[in-house]
Amino acid sequence: MPKMKSNSGALKRFKVKKNGSIKRGSAFRSHILTKMSQKTKRNLRGSKLIHKRDTLSVKRMLCLA
Repeated sequence: MPKMKSNSGALKRFKVKKNGSIKRGSAFRSHILTKMSQKTKRNLRGSKLIHKRDTLSVKRMLCLA
């Protein structure tokens, strides 16, 4: 049987923490930031966690489930 191939785009975007939750980066941070308030940009900083409903599909993309 051939090896499982993980989704290369998902590998670049998600990291699995030790407790099994999955980190992701924030969207809407690349360009045209002049329209946004400082508060909005500040809240987009840092990493976020994936919602529980999406963990199974992301883990499948990373060949973890």
